[in-house]
Amino acid sequence: MRSHVRIKSLCIMLKIIFLSLTVVMVAAPSQVFAATAEEIDIRVGATLQKFYNDVSGAKTLANSAKGILVFPSVIKAGFGIGGEYGEGALRMGGKTVDYYSTAAASIGFQLGAQSKAVILMFMTKEALTNFRNSDGWEVGVDGSVVLIELGAGGSIDTTNIKDPIIGFVFGQKGLMYNLTLEGSKMTRIKK
Repeated sequence: MRSHVRIKSLCIMLKIIFLSLTVVMVAAPSQVFAATAEEIDIRVGATLQKFYNDVSGAKTLANSAKGILVFPSVIKAGFGIGGEYGEGALRMGGKTVDYYSTAAASIGFQLGAQSKAVILMFMTKEALTNFRNSDGWEVGVDGSVVLIELGAGGSIDTTNIKDPIIGFVFGQKGLMYNLTLEGSKMTRIKK
């Protein structure tokens, strides 16, 4: 009787995994997967421009960053078990120097899909060098990212930011709150 219960439990888990993968593949637009370098650069430029237009002080902060990693569209989907994936570019001095993917998995109550844009700013040369020299960099393991929330009037208080790596997460309706990037792994990709 116990083996029957174990087999039934295993079948249920396999169904959940299969459904989760199906949701990820169906919900994620084809533009997220296998984008060309030119497509990524266009999306990165548009994402940064929206960020600069929508957030007062963003351009000033970006000008003092040693490097900016932008993922224009990170798709997260799941049904019990979830995953997320996106492709982006690292810019230094306003020019793309490398392309990266970000991926993460999660377990817990989740159903559906969402898209978000992620911007990481490396404020110190040491943080940027550590990131670029890694072979797969994971938030919370290889470095901490402090997510920034907007102050009054939709602005960033650039005078109080002293962290080596800061991040911003945008949804369809602007800056998203109470999120974490912990467990997200960034890996250099060839384009």
